[in-house]
Amino acid sequence: MAVLKPRTLSGFMELLPAPQQQMERMMDILRRTYALYGFTPLDTPIIESSEVLLAKGGGETEKQIYRFTKGDADLSLRFDLTVPLAKYVALHYNELSFPFRRFQIGKVYRGERAQRGRFREFYQADIDVIGDGKLAPINDAEIPAIIYKVFSTLGLKRFQIRVNNRKILNGFYAMLGLTEQSGDIMRTVDKLDKIGVEKVRAILVEDFAIPVEKADEILRFISISGTSKEILQALADYRGRSNLFDEGLDELGMVVNHLAAFGVPAENFVVDLTIARGLDYYTGTVYETALLDHPEIGSVCSGGRYDNLAAYYTDKQLPGVGISIGLTRLFYVLGEQGMLNPDLPTAPADVLILPMTDDLSPAVSFATLLRENGVRAQLHCEEKKFKAKMSYADKLRIPYVVFLGEDEIGAGVVACKDMATGEQTRLDPAATVYRIKAGLAEKAKGSVILESAEKSES
Repeated sequence: MAVLKPRTLSGFMELLPAPQQQMERMMDILRRTYALYGFTPLDTPIIESSEVLLAKGGGETEKQIYRFTKGDADLSLRFDLTVPLAKYVALHYNELSFPFRRFQIGKVYRGERAQRGRFREFYQADIDVIGDGKLAPINDAEIPAIIYKVFSTLGLKRFQIRVNNRKILNGFYAMLGLTEQSGDIMRTVDKLDKIGVEKVRAILVEDFAIPVEKADEILRFISISGTSKEILQALADYRGRSNLFDEGLDELGMVVNHLAAFGVPAENFVVDLTIARGLDYYTGTVYETALLDHPEIGSVCSGGRYDNLAAYYTDKQLPGVGISIGLTRLFYVLGEQGMLNPDLPTAPADVLILPMTDDLSPAVSFATLLRENGVRAQLHCEEKKFKAKMSYADKLRIPYVVFLGEDEIGAGVVACKDMATGEQTRLDPAATVYRIKAGLAEKAKGSVILESAEKSES
């Protein structure tokens, strides 16, 4: 039989053990941070009925979706975590307590052209707060705090959460008599960072037949800048001309005014009137987050407020607000930029135990003692030379190697080598466990992500 050449499909990421450990550490930080804010974990099926998934999508979504049949069933792989959430909340409405706060970290699938940093299978990390009939605006103000906590815990300092409100934009376009074209305008303005002012003006005038003077007024409006409070003061000049605009300005002001109490530093937050988010279902606050030293990456966390999450599945009004992190893309870009901390432990075990006698009981007992104390231990009992076993530990970057020979067993001690420093001790089992735990705590210090300044200092 011919041997098939193994390969990974284009657009699908497969990690070696060490980077997989780095990815798992990032996921663990996300889970713990989301839990701090009262979000419950949720897992929805990767495969759904195509009818359910496409109810809200269609158009571009239908072109990108992985769709197949199994018997009489028309099935699709989920393309995001929001639509499955909508189905879940509609299906379990009577069993859930509202506001329903969930987080989900899971794989999604999009059959788009694979390119550098963009994948066909990738992890998203989402949070959403869903209300029953109404959802208090304070939830919109809490979202930047969660974004700040996530990225600062990961180790980032130079990032900026950019916030706007779709009601402000829709109200402003209504003032100009451009309500019917507001969607086209917002999608165009959303590309400002990518294509520049002149191309945006050209698209508005030439493609959407917006008069030049109104196009210029739009560009002047979205270029209002300064501190968040200065921008709010400038926007106050437009009050009284649109109820929708005034409502959006009140909501945006409420978000800004609560930032300090939520622990978000002013340097990590700004009102940005160019932010619209391309998806039509956003109706209020919208968010994007950028790494200031890497603008080429684009938004690493985005989302917003929507009026009715599950309109396609229930007649109940279920407003919500949420954000999504494209985790696979973020991980790929951070690795490419050399920003993943190489010094944090990535080994599958903390201790490798090498029995040096035919009687394995002492080694097994010590492994059990380590595990009872929360230390990951691996027994290496293969018939290999000592040098090969040490090479195994070194290659996997296992921090400690323990030797248990006749002398150690007879003396009631454990020989333990720190693989980083070469220091070797012969202590009783309890003292060895204490030494290993203290050493592991020290080695685990430091953040997952290193920013440019930190790298240059090291």
